[in-house]
Amino acid sequence: MNAHDFSRILQGRMCQIPALFCKFRSTACLKQKVQQHEQSTVDERDVAHFSKLSSGWWDEQGEMKALHALNKLRVPLIRDGLRNVGQIDLSKWQSPKPLHGMKILEVGCGGGILTEPLARIGADITGIDASQNVIDIASSHAQQDPSVSNSITYTCRTVEEHAKEHKDFYDAVVATEVLEHVTHKDLFLEACISTLKPGGSVFITTLNRTVVLWAFGIMLAEYVLGIIPRGTHQLEKCIKPHETQALLEKYGCTTKLIHGMLYNLLSNEWHWSSNTSMNYALHAVRKQQ
Repeated sequence: MNAHDFSRILQGRMCQIPALFCKFRSTACLKQKVQQHEQSTVDERDVAHFSKLSSGWWDEQGEMKALHALNKLRVPLIRDGLRNVGQIDLSKWQSPKPLHGMKILEVGCGGGILTEPLARIGADITGIDASQNVIDIASSHAQQDPSVSNSITYTCRTVEEHAKEHKDFYDAVVATEVLEHVTHKDLFLEACISTLKPGGSVFITTLNRTVVLWAFGIMLAEYVLGIIPRGTHQLEKCIKPHETQALLEKYGCTTKLIHGMLYNLLSNEWHWSSNTSMNYALHAVRKQQ
């Protein structure tokens, strides 16, 4: 393919973007209006979307390769964050399993891409997701490795349901690449935080609601290059860092860290950055009562 042909194809794809954006915006807004009456944070459209992708969760070079690559940032974020706020003592930190004894809830665990690495470094982790399909995938994969299967509990339920039975229970709650997929983010975060012990940590990675994210993270990545499955993200459901911080503070947390993350599409590598215009990570701690 020469440069002229590539330019022509790219222009054709880009011409479809305004119509696609309007279509997805209208659909998402309609779904959100319906669910506001249900008082649920689950977006059934997103649940269905990720259920269809269930067969590719553990293909590290497939549609989920960016999530697999993100573990190089997510695992240290959680491990180091717990140490920095004093939840891990030095004797555990120097061991092969620094999270030993830590009860962690992963909300929106999907197929277990992050769950298993956290279990391998000692966490007693519960993974919940609203899709039974992906929970089945996660459970099946974990059973292949006895060294992690005994440390993981998977269940198909919402965080609101789980929180009713697990108040002040966990040392940490992890919700990575989830917040941009839920409605009623305030209710979602309130439920997450209610499961934390006083002094417990919440870790979030998510997408910023910016024009840069829309242009490069959604339109380019999903609709032009096809690196991410189409329909994975909707701009209006993304949330700005200061909005996330405000909600966490509303429900009794103190923010310890907000950091940008950048993804290299060509090398499939993530890097920490001061730039939060596309992706960012946040660590907050529930205040002592």
